[in-house]
Amino acid sequence: MTATPESRRTHRTPQTPRSPHSGARPTVTEREARQVAEAAREQDWRRPSFAKELFLGRFRLDLVHPHPLPATEDAERGEEFLAKLRDFCETKIDGARIEREARIPDEVVTGLKELGALGMKIDTKYGGLGLTQVYYNKALALVGSASPAIGALLSAHQSIGVPQPLKLFGTQEQKDTFLPRCARTDISAFLLTEPDVGSDPARLATTAVPDGEGGYVLDGVKLWTTNGVVADLLVVMARVPRGEGHRGGITAFVVEAASEGVTVEHRNAFMGLRGLENGVTRFHRVRVPAGHRIGEEGQGLKIALTTLNTGRLSLPAMCVGAGKWCLKIAREWSAAREQWGKPVALHEAVGSKISFIAATTFALEAVVDLSSQMADENRNDIRIEAALAKLYGSEMACLMADELVQIRGGRGYETADSLRARGERAVPAEQMLRDLRINRIFEGSTEIMHLLIAREAVDAHLSVAGDLIDPEKTLGDKAKAGANAGVFYAKWLPRLVAGPGQLPGTYGEFKHEVDLSPHLRYVERTARRLARSTFYAMSRWQGRMETKQGFLGRVVDIGAELFAMSAACVRAELLRRRDDHGREAYQLADAFCRQSRVRVDELFGRLWTNTDDIDRKVVKGVLSGTYEWLEQGVLDPSDDGPWIADTTPGPSTRSNEHRPIR
Repeated sequence: MTATPESRRTHRTPQTPRSPHSGARPTVTEREARQVAEAAREQDWRRPSFAKELFLGRFRLDLVHPHPLPATEDAERGEEFLAKLRDFCETKIDGARIEREARIPDEVVTGLKELGALGMKIDTKYGGLGLTQVYYNKALALVGSASPAIGALLSAHQSIGVPQPLKLFGTQEQKDTFLPRCARTDISAFLLTEPDVGSDPARLATTAVPDGEGGYVLDGVKLWTTNGVVADLLVVMARVPRGEGHRGGITAFVVEAASEGVTVEHRNAFMGLRGLENGVTRFHRVRVPAGHRIGEEGQGLKIALTTLNTGRLSLPAMCVGAGKWCLKIAREWSAAREQWGKPVALHEAVGSKISFIAATTFALEAVVDLSSQMADENRNDIRIEAALAKLYGSEMACLMADELVQIRGGRGYETADSLRARGERAVPAEQMLRDLRINRIFEGSTEIMHLLIAREAVDAHLSVAGDLIDPEKTLGDKAKAGANAGVFYAKWLPRLVAGPGQLPGTYGEFKHEVDLSPHLRYVERTARRLARSTFYAMSRWQGRMETKQGFLGRVVDIGAELFAMSAACVRAELLRRRDDHGREAYQLADAFCRQSRVRVDELFGRLWTNTDDIDRKVVKGVLSGTYEWLEQGVLDPSDDGPWIADTTPGPSTRSNEHRPIR
């Protein structure tokens, strides 16, 4: 659909003097960048964290077992909405059309608004549905199975768009003004990334300069603005210069997308999620009232990270939906397709893939439901759990989709339209693989998630011993840190020697027809082993620990597997007690834990036996051109354009692609 003349109009430029700060990208050192990221972290742990305790070698099963459950009224309200949403998905959403036209039809978005889907997480007093995190995630899994692009639209709007930061940090006036709009009519987007700024926000160039009249003037360009093409409201991160009466720093603002000077310059296209309304947005002398600032100046990154603590759960929720669909197709196809006289599922090479999909889907749903229920209860700190769910879900969902394509063979690589045209069932397996791939990049790439989780995992160590490895600390500071560390480790290290995991009868309540107690004992023992390995690494590398990203990534991956094993066992026991496929749940949990233990043992081996050192040498050789001869013999189909687009501040020279849906 082409943009209307109104949406393509060029904006008049307000007669405001250009700020000398506009367009000045900060030049920062690596240490300064890390300090900005560190300052944005939540520093305190006010509530217990199951995952944090795991990384410290303490298996706190009591924090997750018995499995927490939603209140009856929350469950009833959630199930009632899911029934309506399922009917809408079945009758109003044509996923194949969205894939073919690379756009969600306006009438579908309008229907979702009327259904209340924009306000699933918004409190009822603001016109929302007031669903719990558990049922919000179930809704995203359902709608995402009909169209991943719609799942992304709803998730970006509520998980990282205007509703969540206002819920956590907004004033009452802001909530009264914006939340009713977000609940029923207005789509929101979150704008942080810039063409030259990804996971290093210290270099953020978009500015919000005080105008002397109580407001701000925004200038800058934002990239990959999910929902930005159709959004009515934007959460924008911009740098306020320090000055008289202004502490400055990266700050969050609510911006009206129709404001003078806001231009959507381009609608991006991707290998998957072809209906995604994602673009490039330019701000040129955009006036924003001070009342639209969220929180205080300089709190922008903290607001963004805190918002993501629960916001990240929406992505693995849709990965659960993908796993369920992969399992359904694998089951039906592998029973119908025969090779050498029997269904392909009965051949071990294929059967192992089906077992992996089934067991992993069960575990991933266990991780998401457990984390979501803990978020709803608000008695545990789930920042690590949510991050692990995002990391684990995005990686495992891609593997499940890849295995499904392999099980389907040539039909897995063939498009659904092509299959339909030649008379076969239109199974979009290759589309699923393309759509899921972005999840390993969205909302923190796998590499960044490894570093983020690793930082939280070693927080206890840095809290007591960080000054020992900080080159800027004085000898007095180091001496004090040494004394504190001595006290901490004198108590902590002996507890890593032995534990309940070494006692045969421990966790006996998980022993029924299938015995899950050995897996929980394995988790307890392995958590202590992981903590010992982390301590040894910190002792060995000290200040260089932060550069050992390969090691830290494997530590995090081990922790993710231990968390998933714990969640799977706890969920299986919950289903057994509720007489809800408990026997089958125990079988799936057992299969998953056995598969997971193989991966964990391999990861431990790679902690100390790996190619990290030689890899660093090869990388230096690649960058210096030492191996440039290896690139000969091929043609480069890419053009000679710049690697990063020019984002010099100024008025837009392009037509406005903004397409609000009314």
